[in-house]
Amino acid sequence: MDGGKTGGTLDAARLGAELGDRATLVQFSSAFCQPCRATRRVLAEVAGMVEGVAHVEIDAEARLELARSLGISRTPTVLVLDAAGRVVRRAAGQPRTADVVAALGQAM
Repeated sequence: MDGGKTGGTLDAARLGAELGDRATLVQFSSAFCQPCRATRRVLAEVAGMVEGVAHVEIDAEARLELARSLGISRTPTVLVLDAAGRVVRRAAGQPRTADVVAALGQAM
């Protein structure tokens, strides 16, 4: 996962879902996005393997204001949040499992 623009904080209220105890993988998707399906599988698998990590998927079209405020311009875009909800990594496009695990290492 490339570094991209980081910074900013998301809490459960703004996200619309609970944060993970150790980290949260936030995926911005859209209805007709093929890579979003594969990204969903990768992130769900990683969240299932790593204790304290949550996976939250957000429909970018339904939550357009949030997507714009975070500079999300394409789907899928993945944000990696630390335990406090700070964005520590972000990447656009379908991530590889190894890259997601490495990004989590930076968040925890």
